[in-house]
Amino acid sequence: MKNIFLLTALYFAVTACTLDKTDYLAEISTIVTEHNEFKEVAVINGDEYKVTLLALNGTLYKGYNEIRVQITNSRTDGSENISGATLLPVMSTADGSRASCPHRYDLIYIPDENYFSGYTVFTHESSISENWELNISYTIAGRSHTVKQSVSVQPQPNKNLNMTAFTGNDDERYIIALVSPQKPKVAENELVAGLYRFTGNSTDSLQNAYSEVNGYTLQLDPRMPEPSMGNHSSPNNRDLTQGENGLYHGVVNYTMTGNWTLNFILLNQNGKIVKGTRVPLDFTPGVEGKKSELYIDILF
Repeated sequence: MKNIFLLTALYFAVTACTLDKTDYLAEISTIVTEHNEFKEVAVINGDEYKVTLLALNGTLYKGYNEIRVQITNSRTDGSENISGATLLPVMSTADGSRASCPHRYDLIYIPDENYFSGYTVFTHESSISENWELNISYTIAGRSHTVKQSVSVQPQPNKNLNMTAFTGNDDERYIIALVSPQKPKVAENELVAGLYRFTGNSTDSLQNAYSEVNGYTLQLDPRMPEPSMGNHSSPNNRDLTQGENGLYHGVVNYTMTGNWTLNFILLNQNGKIVKGTRVPLDFTPGVEGKKSELYIDILF
């Protein structure tokens, strides 16, 4: 148990730090690819049923991933009357520790397309010392079935889908994960993010390691921190508030392509600052713009 909490604390410490210097010229040459098609990540064949795991581009990335699960009869390839399905991502480390990440445990059935919908926010990429496994359980005719599948979690090449982990002023540990847009436009864009609180990696209940944070507000101040941009901002942005789907929705107005920083101030239900600082309004050509203590860099 000690190792589990040490691993989590190390993750929050590392992700809270950034390099002092940013190579803006190298970054703006990056090509941003938008993925809209769900493809197979893995197919798990059992004695009676086949479980197909799908994600955008058929790849799982560090950060937010929408996941679909299809369950069919292995012999007939037909659909079954499934009463429920669950998803539990588990990371195992070289020292035997196990941890989870933000995810939807009880999957939602989408009858029109015959799949179960969920998400997972992978906090680490796969490595020699850190391996991810998805545990999928489902019930058919009162009988429970469970399958397991090792998966590879890749680095997220799209900075518009970055994430950050931090400890708030309330000593709670949080994660913000960008969900969309994948490929912003020079326009007002709907900005969507997930907000999660770490509740503890209990060996008996990894499914409850994180919870969705409800009723908070993410105040937004986007800036172009590159020295040549002089801390440039934009009008008509809108703070992120929680929608019916549990995610946080707002508006970010990008007035040009390039490097942007999404500066945040996180407020709880009572309007108290959980994390974040205001960014100076000064126009500073030739000087790299200052950032909030809570921010995510993006690029398009």
